[in-house]
Amino acid sequence: MATTPEAAESLRFRWPAAEEEFDNDMVLPYISRLLMEDDVHDHFFYQYPDHPALLRAQQPFAQILASSPSSAAGASSSSSSSDAPPSRPFFDDEAATAKTFPTAAVHSVDHQYSGGLDMVNMAFLKGMEEANKFLPTNTLLLSTDSSTTLQLQVQGEVVVDGHGMLGGVGGAAAAHAHGAINSKKVNCRDDDLEAGTGRATKLMAPEPELEEEGARQMFDEMMLQEHEICMKGVKQLSLKSKSSSSKKARGRRTVIHTEPVDLHNLLLHCAQAVATDDRRSAHELLRQIKQHSSAWGDAGQRLAHCFAQGLEARLAGMGSQVYQSLMSQRTSVVDFLKAYRLYMEACCCKKVAFVFSNKTIYDAVAGRRKLHIVDYGLSYGFQWPGLLRELAARRGGPPEVRITGIDLPQPGFRPDQHIEETGRRLSRYAEELGVPFKFHGIAATKKESVRREELGEAEEDEVVVVISLCHFRNVMDESLQEDSSRSPRDEVLGNIRRMRPDVFIHGIMNGAYGATYFLTRFREALYYYAAQFDLLDATVGRESHERMLVERDIFGRAALNVIACEGAERVERPEMYKQWQARNQRAGLRQLPLNPQVVRLVLDKVRDKYHKDFVVDEDQRWLLHRWKGRVLYALSTWVAQH
Repeated sequence: MATTPEAAESLRFRWPAAEEEFDNDMVLPYISRLLMEDDVHDHFFYQYPDHPALLRAQQPFAQILASSPSSAAGASSSSSSSDAPPSRPFFDDEAATAKTFPTAAVHSVDHQYSGGLDMVNMAFLKGMEEANKFLPTNTLLLSTDSSTTLQLQVQGEVVVDGHGMLGGVGGAAAAHAHGAINSKKVNCRDDDLEAGTGRATKLMAPEPELEEEGARQMFDEMMLQEHEICMKGVKQLSLKSKSSSSKKARGRRTVIHTEPVDLHNLLLHCAQAVATDDRRSAHELLRQIKQHSSAWGDAGQRLAHCFAQGLEARLAGMGSQVYQSLMSQRTSVVDFLKAYRLYMEACCCKKVAFVFSNKTIYDAVAGRRKLHIVDYGLSYGFQWPGLLRELAARRGGPPEVRITGIDLPQPGFRPDQHIEETGRRLSRYAEELGVPFKFHGIAATKKESVRREELGEAEEDEVVVVISLCHFRNVMDESLQEDSSRSPRDEVLGNIRRMRPDVFIHGIMNGAYGATYFLTRFREALYYYAAQFDLLDATVGRESHERMLVERDIFGRAALNVIACEGAERVERPEMYKQWQARNQRAGLRQLPLNPQVVRLVLDKVRDKYHKDFVVDEDQRWLLHRWKGRVLYALSTWVAQH
């Protein structure tokens, strides 16, 4: 789709750079161990291999590779004047405006090729990264200061800041991001030349088993003291919210207009214009939305700022490219943990899901000696230390616990590394608590591909529990299947039935924005995320850095996928709880009544600890989590029909 000059200006992503210094994060060796990096999508590199602009971009790197190692350092210092075209430099430090990780291999891309095809610009980045693998780390050609950032440019229009996305919460992040932009610190010592030129070899070697003490301490706190920390944060959150919301916005941020504007209505009209390809009206409406929205404003302004990004990408026909560029980036483990903890403190839904499922499992294993948990969506495994602690204190001693963790593979040469590390961490905590423990990890791109045979032999007197908390929304539905009677969602539910679990705990995101038609999908997503932004606005101060991470990296990424992507690239496909109820019944599962004691426990906790607008109630044997009347999440329990 052709892109107008108006879109070229509007398609610059303006998420504010995080305030905190990133130097401390970059020294964490745990980041690279948990979040592996790989190359960007190879598809862009091979699509236009003979384009003149691409050949010009690759020429200086070819000359560097052809030069001898002894002259590499000298050549790099003069390449900007001799090797590169004399008209303009390839890298311009003044073009970098966003603050991100200090790096030697990541730079601001000059705008000299902004008029070319978007595929060419992505291929340019590919060529730059491939060449950097063979460059010494002390080269002056690629040196920048700590404020330099990589700005991914697609057709000279889409600029995404270098701050990474929160992986591990979105569910389908690793499976649909086929690469990552490598970001490493500068090492200017001459004796490290060999280590720098050996970058390609280092990619094949496993990462060192090192953990920075700060990241390890945060993991220990989140896993062993998660409940106490969360409850303490909930008590302090309301006071912080009141004090922070009264402060004036900082001068560097966008001035928020005070005249009343119906941003909700503007977004709906803009979506209508985008759907009908009325580009003039769409650009005018987007201009108005951006004028009155802000990433640091109230809930409505933040929501409009977020959704405008998706509309811009869809209008330019580049939703898939923008989404993949976002997914290819990473955030630090420390930032992820801070944002995760904030959401646990602000929203009761995840805490309720943990309490509900752990109490259900504890009751199911009463009087039994063996427990097997099949977890669809393991992530960092924060849920299980609480259960292990309860089992360790059980009268008569703890049972033997076996956890099969299923998660998406990460890009790189060790796709199951994060699963193995989570298993080792859980094993260590189980040993400290005195609980017999075994762990088995499965890296599966498609959850429906996991069969009963992969779980190992069922042991005698073993309680089998299958659990999925909001992870099946990323499983494809029947809309993409030639045979509509066979759906990957129905297939994964059928596999669970064949596992014959003693209980299947099913948690879902209750949204109707998985619809096929764009306008229906946009409207439902707007309603759903309006509630999410509103609950954060009511519980967290507007100046919170962690809140910005949640809104940008979790909500913003998911909203962009819903709005700007189509087909198999649209991975956010939630359904309403009544739709899941019908699916489960068709798959041969029978719904269990909710345990009144568990429901009462959850109700008391929400009433005493969380905001008054959070409501938990029952409907058709589902435990519903509401915010101001809108159902956001739902929980239920099932068994296989006999």
